[in-house]
Amino acid sequence: MKLFGLTGGIASGKSTVTRLLRERGVEVLDADVIAREVVQPGTPALAAIAQRFPGVVGSDGALDRKALGQRVFADAAERQALNAIVHPQVRGRVAELTRALASRGVPFAVYDAALLIENRLHEELDGVVLVTAPVDVQRQRLMARDGLDERAAQARIDAQLPLADKQRYASWLVDNGASLEATVAQVDSLVASLRAASGVGS
Repeated sequence: MKLFGLTGGIASGKSTVTRLLRERGVEVLDADVIAREVVQPGTPALAAIAQRFPGVVGSDGALDRKALGQRVFADAAERQALNAIVHPQVRGRVAELTRALASRGVPFAVYDAALLIENRLHEELDGVVLVTAPVDVQRQRLMARDGLDERAAQARIDAQLPLADKQRYASWLVDNGASLEATVAQVDSLVASLRAASGVGS
């Protein structure tokens, strides 16, 4: 079974592309959903987080994401410590889900992860789909979506690896900066390419 990565910049419209892929019957593994799964109460990852970051697990036994976020957001070393706990668990769960899909005879799946390139996950995959949009479109979407002013929206964009740098690792591009119809046409073409790359007949 082939596993392809999907990534993009903030507010580039990655969620629109994943929705369109799912509507076309493509199995999509969502890194955010899996990252939440592996820190549920009773998991080894949550126990390790509680030990490393005292006070971030609430009285209900669940992770207090806000408290943890405040601890790691401005401190690269703390963020690294958190990633060292969570990333191996996510990787293991992705491998498990991929094996389950393969045993069902699924020819390929897509792994949707915002930090796919930054975390060098692309090196283990069979190709990368990059969702792009012009910076001014990203900025406008962020301002509308999160109620940010222009400077704050730009700061969030600047905090990420530029799309131009990510493009070097991309096997396929989906430009999501224009109309939905244009994106739909590109996703239809992408699905045909992924099927072909997985040896699936049309």
